[in-house]
Amino acid sequence: MRLNRFAVPALVAGLLWTIPLHGQGTTGTITGRVIDSTTQQPLSGVSMQVVGTDRRTLTADDGTFLLNDVPAGIQRLRASRIGYAMLQQQVTVTAGETARVELALSAHAMLLDAVVATGYGTQSRRDATGSVSAITEQDFNRGVISSPEQLLHGRIAGVQVTMASGEPGAGANIRIRGTSSVRAGNQPLFVVDGVPLSGGPAQPGGPDYGAGTQSPRNPLAFLNPDDIENISVLKDASAAAIYGSRGSNGVVLITTKRGTAGPSMTVSSSMSVGSVAKKLDLLSAGQYVSAGQAAGADPSVINFGAATDWQDQIFRTSVTQDHYLSYAERTATGAYHISLGYGDENSIIQKAALQRVTARINADRRLLDDRLKFQLSLTGSKINDTYAPVGNNAGFEGNLLGAALQANPTRPVFNPNGTYAQATDWRNPMAMLAFIDDKGETSRILGSVSATFDLSSSLSYKLNLGYENTESVRRTGLYPALAASSGFTFLAPTNGRAEINNLYINSGLIEHTLNLRHAIGGGGIDALAGFSYQRFETRGDWLRAQYFTTTQIPLIDNVDGVNNEANKAFTAASNRNVDELQSFFGRVNYNFNDRYLVTGNFRVDGSTKFGKNNRYGYFPSLAFAWRLLNENFFAGLRDKFSDLRLRAGWGKTGNQEFESGVSLALFRTNNDGSLTQVNNPNPDIKWEETRQWGVGLDYELSSGRVGGSVDYFNKTTTNLIFRTDYAQPAAVDYQWVNLPGEVVNKGAEIAVYAFPVRSSRLSWRVDYNMSFLHNVVQNLGTSVNTGQINGQGLSGAYAQRIADGQPLYAFYMRTFLGFDANGLGIYANNEQLSFVGSPIPNMTLGLTNTLTFGRLDVSAFLEGAFGQKVYNNTANAIFLKGNLRNGRNVTTDIAASAESPNNFGEASTRFLENGSYVRLSNLSIGYNVPVGRLLRGVRNMRIGLTGQNLLVITKYSGYDPEVNTDKSINGVPSLGIDYTAFPRPRTFTFNVQFEL
Repeated sequence: MRLNRFAVPALVAGLLWTIPLHGQGTTGTITGRVIDSTTQQPLSGVSMQVVGTDRRTLTADDGTFLLNDVPAGIQRLRASRIGYAMLQQQVTVTAGETARVELALSAHAMLLDAVVATGYGTQSRRDATGSVSAITEQDFNRGVISSPEQLLHGRIAGVQVTMASGEPGAGANIRIRGTSSVRAGNQPLFVVDGVPLSGGPAQPGGPDYGAGTQSPRNPLAFLNPDDIENISVLKDASAAAIYGSRGSNGVVLITTKRGTAGPSMTVSSSMSVGSVAKKLDLLSAGQYVSAGQAAGADPSVINFGAATDWQDQIFRTSVTQDHYLSYAERTATGAYHISLGYGDENSIIQKAALQRVTARINADRRLLDDRLKFQLSLTGSKINDTYAPVGNNAGFEGNLLGAALQANPTRPVFNPNGTYAQATDWRNPMAMLAFIDDKGETSRILGSVSATFDLSSSLSYKLNLGYENTESVRRTGLYPALAASSGFTFLAPTNGRAEINNLYINSGLIEHTLNLRHAIGGGGIDALAGFSYQRFETRGDWLRAQYFTTTQIPLIDNVDGVNNEANKAFTAASNRNVDELQSFFGRVNYNFNDRYLVTGNFRVDGSTKFGKNNRYGYFPSLAFAWRLLNENFFAGLRDKFSDLRLRAGWGKTGNQEFESGVSLALFRTNNDGSLTQVNNPNPDIKWEETRQWGVGLDYELSSGRVGGSVDYFNKTTTNLIFRTDYAQPAAVDYQWVNLPGEVVNKGAEIAVYAFPVRSSRLSWRVDYNMSFLHNVVQNLGTSVNTGQINGQGLSGAYAQRIADGQPLYAFYMRTFLGFDANGLGIYANNEQLSFVGSPIPNMTLGLTNTLTFGRLDVSAFLEGAFGQKVYNNTANAIFLKGNLRNGRNVTTDIAASAESPNNFGEASTRFLENGSYVRLSNLSIGYNVPVGRLLRGVRNMRIGLTGQNLLVITKYSGYDPEVNTDKSINGVPSLGIDYTAFPRPRTFTFNVQFEL
């Protein structure tokens, strides 16, 4: 089906001809200046808005502003800027005349006064009826930042960010108010400068050459964190319903910097050094032989005479550099912001690295007395990735990290002749690094251009065009020398292997919106109506070549004419998917007398992903806020509170993150040219549906020294999307269906800010957030296994089950009771499996303390998660007494344990550990240097030192409790499993920034 994307634009264009322009004889002008109430200095970048209209502007460097075409009469003028208390003042506007005002803003906490993005617009958080949170540049995490998610890690209540590992550019799991989907995606929708991203990986995953498959790196790494001005998170359905079938997991709105003042230039440069935060306590060469002999090994067989610390061999002190240059200017008719960034991030594991070059231009232009506005946002990036062979699901021989952990410490790295020592029973990690070449290149463009025309002082039309294009290639080569001396020919045939994976993604967006702002009675209405069409295309191809005839030139050919199926010199495949999304949406905000605020959203999505019997989805929401402080019966509290507000909201959102074409019959091409149908089409397939309701309270003391919010939410996800695989032999392989049952997430969120000390010389600010979550599956009527466990003899083992009455991805395994007198494992209930814990934290928190003393500032950020379990598959696969007897290394506690070398390491609670932790995630010290006359042309100079991952308090025995190796089974995700994951580094960053 092809969606009609032309009907609504034509309708909108027709409507425009029927709307009269506002007469110039009924408007006037407001001009004035804004200053800091304490310093009496002018304030630039203050947002000035006539409440109830679209008349808005920003103050210039000297604090002045000008608002044209303001309707005559008594108007409310609102001034807001991050870090200052919002101020409103009544102004009488006379037709054809100019009214002048002087405003003084007071320094203030920003939680309630922040301007937040709400989807197709912005508003003060004070006026938002849904659960919306925002952080700005001053709140971002600092140091080595590969992708935007790391900026908000631990900063917002109800938003949990878990990095998959410590690899440069590693993927991140972002969960907003819990995990809701069994099989579809759980990531939020990302919208950058008004363009919804296509989602999904932007790079090919790694091939499995025996060291396990690798997950693609973070698709958001193309954005330079230095370009981001603020990040808003739409947490509840009443806020996210404006994005319909893509809003179930929340929405993250990223706004990049624009020219708000100037001219100004920013130059920033940083250098970082990193090291592994924790090493596992393995047996040294001196301990190993005696421990191996005690476990039953022959010392003459396991002692090779060397003393090698294999962790030290693969780990290194990493050096990362980051440089950023930007120029911004604001003129009477426009503004622009241009930036260029370069980053070179080397990891703590040899070879792995990420290089990134980014360029961005944001430009604004106003014409026809500011009635016509153009905006351009364009970013381009080039990312070069270098991968170490650290996969998700290697066999017992191990990927790079697994091989290093279990390598015999008495083995040498090199033979006497200088070649790498390799044998038939072990993998030399350093040979793997030397003889595996795995690199990727990704080029990405994201751009949008919009035109807004004011049809009157109250009504405007906006056309927004967006485009996203990604081209990525990953080249993997395995040198013949890796397999020539090793019995583990898992890595390559005798003559080596080469693979090329290409991925191409592009999407196009066209949006038409009408915006109405108008005063009605004692309040104001802000309405939006729009149409959106977005097309997504994904293409990929893959080629493998092997059995090279020579290693001297890049010649690809068959060996001895071998063309049989088992020894193909070439293997190739390709794919292409196209999806379309057509949407109608609207929103109405009504503010009555600044006491009652009501917001209604409605969106209709038509998607080619849905079955023909459910082609369109409908997503409404309603939210209400009551500003109690403005009621007469709360008049006695006005001297104590500056804001006191109740919120309530309900909404319905969807999740369409499943494969393309599942409602249609799909075919596979066979080698003989024939076709085989692979699926049973489902014309009734539809989106997952999440209904959510919640209530909240926002408060702020009149002194501005304490404020915050408290929220309760309850969301239920139904129509769970799932792929049912048929037992073979069968006519087809699988069918996609909507399962019965539901996933329920409910919990509470607390956010508090306070100024315990606030004076002209010293200030102390505290920001605290805490979230509580309960997750449960209900009425599913079946169970699904996931969480693949790897290790010798563990084929087919799993650790998690999705079932009624349990949280998603609950751990399901034997309960380990210890060892018997013979050192063999004892398990409860005759080794029957049972539910033994959840990988989902039931509480998370973040605490930031910021001290400012004159030109010096210090910020310390603590974050933590509690109540979750982590399965240590690394220990399950490697750290067993039997491995010690068989010539592989183990930790010192295993060597000293009562375990028998004959004991088999079943998947059990023996390896299920407490994953709770508290982390000193970020500690920053900065100093604003008094440049004076020393540096001509330099307005500000700041130097800073930042430490990341400085301290972790946890009982988890692995490298880091915050880990999530992809251990999915048949596409069903897993959660909270650690298998030789890339360790997270401890880093120290020195930064210098100049403002010219």
